[in-house]
Parts: sequence; structure tokens; C-alpha cells
Amino acid sequence: MSPEYLWYVPNTVEPGHRGDDTTDGWGSIEYSTDLALTAEAHGWGGALLGTGWGRPDTFTVATALAARTTTFKPLIAVRPGYWHPANFAAAAATLDQLSRGRVLVNIVSGLDNPAAYGDTTVDPAQRYLRTREFLHLVRRLWTEENVTFHGEHFRVTDCTVAPRPFPVGGRDHPVLYFGGASEAAERVSAAEADVQLFWGEPLDGLAERIDRLRTLSRQVDRRHRPLEFGLRITTVVRDTTEEAWRAAEQRVAKMAADAGEGSTWTGNRGTAVGQRRLLELAERGEVLDTCLYTTPGRFGGGGAATTWLVGSADDVAHALENYRRLGITHFVLSDTPYKQEIARVGDQLLPRLRATAPAAPDARVTGPAPRARGAERP
Repeated sequence: MSPEYLWYVPNTVEPGHRGDDTTDGWGSIEYSTDLALTAEAHGWGGALLGTGWGRPDTFTVATALAARTTTFKPLIAVRPGYWHPANFAAAAATLDQLSRGRVLVNIVSGLDNPAAYGDTTVDPAQRYLRTREFLHLVRRLWTEENVTFHGEHFRVTDCTVAPRPFPVGGRDHPVLYFGGASEAAERVSAAEADVQLFWGEPLDGLAERIDRLRTLSRQVDRRHRPLEFGLRITTVVRDTTEEAWRAAEQRVAKMAADAGEGSTWTGNRGTAVGQRRLLELAERGEVLDTCLYTTPGRFGGGGAATTWLVGSADDVAHALENYRRLGITHFVLSDTPYKQEIARVGDQLLPRLRATAPAAPDARVTGPAPRARGAERP
């Protein structure tokens, strides 16, 4: 399929998310709509909407943005602990019909604050089993009638969702994204997801994971279209390589100075396998492959902000093309200030990416040897 290029809408009421210095409007429909319309105007297909207890409800925000835009596709982050799959399947199918096929879904298994909303499923193995049932059942409810399913976590009898999702572009329901680096998470993706979403790891690590997921897909007797792959990462793009590295290092210096002072950069620093993998990358070098910057993770950068691609538009386009040659076709990028970087990255980077023909998914790409900390920048 053609590559998908998405941005990120933070979906939080607190200003300062990941260093964004915008002071007004956070959490308002005006602020989020402005970001969505700016994304449309600068070539993005849509944006991932963040989720977490204590933040605005992601599905409600997505519905409002779909109504105020024309082509913008909300990638709606959803936790199975928030929804019963039948309720979610009906809501998402309705929004997909109303938006003429613009709904994308990102299923999240990670813990946020489950006790606050009455979710008692906290054991990781059970959470992944629940997620697998959720994905399996939602897909069936979107495509079948009179569905009966009696699982360990969910049960429905003679359930039919109406309306159906809007058929467009060769798909018969919204694309289901899922992330996770543990063995249990990867088995969920291999069996039931449409897209496995990775964070910013080096090429060799993602090549191994893609190979493993393809093998797992055969082992679990996958019954859907072949699993696709996506990358969620921060991109620091400037007119020149030197400008980009100055900007990135200045920002990391501020993160280091703010450490321990409630910096809003801090992500999930818990024991999630994927987060640990990112944090451990700094031991291999400060810059990996061509321009993957690992230092932000040492000073509070979490999740997609743990590692950054840094450089000119040509530098970052080359790095993303290397990921695409591994088989990655979905890209969720971001940087702050969000609105300013929607325009900059959209105008400078996306034309370069779209001008390059998709590479063969079985290609293998390696970058130069890792640089040690303190090594000279390009």
C-alpha cells in the first residue's frame, strides 16, 4: 500500500507538552482543530491523538476534529479497559460512516491509572489476552452479522453492528494499529493487528523484530492480510544538518537542566519492554545509524520522544527511507512546537518522502557504525 504519513496531536489540557512553549488553548476544540487543519494544509494524512486517564477523551476529540476537517484521519488511541468491544465497534463504525472512511484506531494495552476508572485487569498476561480478544471481536463485529463470542474477557451473543464501517480504498474497516515489544505483545500483533507500530529503534533491531513478527504470523495461523509496520518517532528537521544538531542539543541541555523539576518531557519510565529497549540504546552510542539521537532518553524523554531523528530534510528523509526499505509503511512523526513543526516538517520532509518510490519490503539496510558519546556531529 502507499505509505501513510501522520502527525501527532497531544490531546492534553496541560501546556508545555514535550517542550511546546505554546501557553494558551491546550485542551480546547479551537487548539486541536487548528492543529488538524494545519496538518491538512501541509500534506499530512492525519494525526495520532494521545490517550490516558486524566486527559480529554480521545474518541470525543476525534469526532469533533473529523467534523471540522475534510481529509484529516484521526488515529484514535483506545484502551480496552475503557470500552466494551461491541460499544466501541458501533461508535467507531458510526464515526467512520460519518467521516467517509477516515477513522484509524490505535489499541493501547499499557497501564495508565486503571483503579481510577475501575479497571481490575492489571496482570500483563491478562491485559494482552484481553487486547487480543478485543481486536478479534471488534474486527468480527465490523465485518460479520449475528456474532457470538464467549471469551475469557468479553462475551456477545447474536451481535450485529449497524452501520457498518465505510468501505474505501480497498479496506472494509478502520485500520487497527497496535504497539508493544514484549513476546506477549508481539503475538497479539501477529495474530490480530493490521499494523505493528514501533518506536525509534536502530535499523538492525527493527529488522530483527519485523522478521520475528512475520514468523510469528505464520506460527499463530494469522487469518488476515499480511501484518504491516509503522514507526512513531520525533523528527528534528532544520534547513541544514548543523542547525538541526544545534537545536537538538540545546533542547537536550534544557531537558537536563529541568530534570527533577517536573519537566513535562517525562514519559512512561516504567518497566515496559519497549521503553527499556529505547533507554538502553544510549549505551551503544549517542548517535546510531545515520542520525538517530539517543541522548534525549537520558534526560526524561519517554515513548516516541526517547530517540530523535535529527538533521536536514535530506538527512531525515534518507533515514526514513532506510526504515521504509525494511518494510515500514506507516510513519507517525512529531516535534514541538507542534503547530510550527507541522508546517516545517510537512513542507520540507514530506515532498522528499513522496518523491521516492516505495522500496522492496524485504530489503535490508544497515547504517554506519554507532558514534560514541561526544563524537563529532555530521
